[in-house]
Amino acid sequence: MHWLWWVGGALALGILEMLSLELVFIMAAGGALAGAIASAAGAPLWAQILIAAITSVLLLVTLRPWLLRHLKKRTPLVETNASALVGRPAVVLATVTAEAGRVKLAGEVWSARTTAGAALPPGTEVLVDRIDGATAVVVPTPAA
Repeated sequence: MHWLWWVGGALALGILEMLSLELVFIMAAGGALAGAIASAAGAPLWAQILIAAITSVLLLVTLRPWLLRHLKKRTPLVETNASALVGRPAVVLATVTAEAGRVKLAGEVWSARTTAGAALPPGTEVLVDRIDGATAVVVPTPAA
């Protein structure tokens, strides 16, 4: 009857996995199911715990990396937040120098600076090279 506790633990870990999607809790759930099998087979509690722990670690070390590799191949990476802005065009609103400036980027006004030697006047089209904190580091477009 103790095997029911193991199955309940596996179900709880499965629910946690659905919330995290990191493929860690599901490996622990696999270990809990191994503990349930050991319990149903009549193993003592210390053996059930040992079997569950060893199974979880083996799944984490072997199965999880393989699953992650195949998942990343099938699911394209979608850039979000600041990293999605890198490479996008912007327009200079206030002269951008190596120290300060303002650009309109993705419909919003951002503080900006440039790595180019010359100041970029208002109206200049630029590309976002990187995001440094809350500042867009921009470079002139090749056509400029």
